[in-house]
Amino acid sequence: MSRPVPIDDVLYAEAEASARAEHRTVAGQIEFWAKIGKAALANPDLPVEFVRELLIARGEGREKATPFVPEGRRG
Repeated sequence: MSRPVPIDDVLYAEAEASARAEHRTVAGQIEFWAKIGKAALANPDLPVEFVRELLIARGEGREKATPFVPEGRRG
């Protein structure tokens, strides 16, 4: 469901630029930023970049995932 929400013009312009670069709609970009912020606040011990990459990976699905291999077991 969409709802109109007032947004600062500068923030909107930044979202628009990021949305173009990341192939999202402006609304999708703002939602993505909100999800990152929410997850970062819920997990303050994790770096924000880790949270961002995790959300991107979840969005890509398992078919694009690469298996985790601990450093000591890499060949």
